[in-house]
Amino acid sequence: MQDSTPRTKLWLGIACLVLGQWTLSLLDTAGKLLAQSGYHVVMIAWMRYSLNTVLMALVLAPHFYRKHGQSILRTRRPALQLLRATLLLLSTIVFFSVLKIVPLSEGTAMNFCAPLFVLAISPWLLKEKSYASRWVAVGVGFAGMLIVMRPGGSISTVGVMLGLTSAIIFAVVVVLTRKTNQSDHPMVTLFYGGLVGMVISSAIVPFFWTPHQPTTAEWLILASTGITSTVGHLLVNSAYKHAEASLLAPYAYLQIISATTMGWLVFGQLPDSLTAIGIAIICAGGVGIAYVEHRRVHVDAPRT
Repeated sequence: MQDSTPRTKLWLGIACLVLGQWTLSLLDTAGKLLAQSGYHVVMIAWMRYSLNTVLMALVLAPHFYRKHGQSILRTRRPALQLLRATLLLLSTIVFFSVLKIVPLSEGTAMNFCAPLFVLAISPWLLKEKSYASRWVAVGVGFAGMLIVMRPGGSISTVGVMLGLTSAIIFAVVVVLTRKTNQSDHPMVTLFYGGLVGMVISSAIVPFFWTPHQPTTAEWLILASTGITSTVGHLLVNSAYKHAEASLLAPYAYLQIISATTMGWLVFGQLPDSLTAIGIAIICAGGVGIAYVEHRRVHVDAPRT
């Protein structure tokens, strides 16, 4: 996409991203509700991936074939797709475990450390050039994370460890996504993520099945996980078709607002003042480096 991206396309991209992030916050809310109701996180992940894959197979796969003339299962890097999808499922299970014991806002904020971890590991895994500004952003984000996860704060030690684990796994998933998208269409990667997640979770869910008869409300919440995950990820993918990633990156942090709102409306949870400061610092690190990266690509590069 060129620098002369029309303003209307930029605003459309922002709108799709914000709507997608709010939709994914609904997914996280449903996961937290179900986990606190006694459902094992593997069972929740299985329902989420199964419905997500069925919906994509019915809607996305035929559209992809008509547009590109090939199966959505066609990939040049099957082993990499399998690895990425497996780690994505693991990331989902760990993150649902985080949300079971951690407020939505804090859990989402810790997961937003993942982009900063990507900056830290990309020089080695992606062979990208290392910049001092990226390390500053990583340091700022880490400082914010320490405030959120401080001893005596609202997050338990288990929640802290799970949150860090979730962010690290998701950072690796982001790196692998960049690699798969270099050879495969992003929609292929999206579909493999759902398909492999469904197959693996279907194989292990009998060992984690919850002996509980869902109520009508719980069935609806379970079903919503597949719908919100599909719609949310499609909206986010659509956003990056309309506008550049460096322009959209700061707006991704608005999901912390949606997570905080849902946490307050559904669970009556709000971060305390010190935690809010830590969350703001994490966001500042992410938004700041997004601005620097955008200037590096679109302002500084032509002069070098």
